[in-house]
Amino acid sequence: MPCVKHIVMWNLRHSNESERCDAIHKLKTAFEGLRGEIPGLNYLEIGVDSSRIDYACDVVLYSEFESQKALEDYAVHPAHIRVKNVLGDLRIARHQVDYVMTA
Repeated sequence: MPCVKHIVMWNLRHSNESERCDAIHKLKTAFEGLRGEIPGLNYLEIGVDSSRIDYACDVVLYSEFESQKALEDYAVHPAHIRVKNVLGDLRIARHQVDYVMTA
């Protein structure tokens, strides 16, 4: 059965290491709270960059959905909207890739 993978990477607003850690914790906690709340969301993982190279993003969201429809429903699900609102302008850059795995 096909699986839709949804990968999002962010750079976060911060002016020092303490603010960076707080922002990462807030984002990580908010997204991890979506587990079990959204139909069709089969897997969710948050990773924090450890390389610290200048072109790396701070945080990555890796998630798998049972279908394209499930991903579309996730985008407008009240729990996801709540997370987006809680995080507000915490993110200063965002990159996304969605793709279908058939094997």
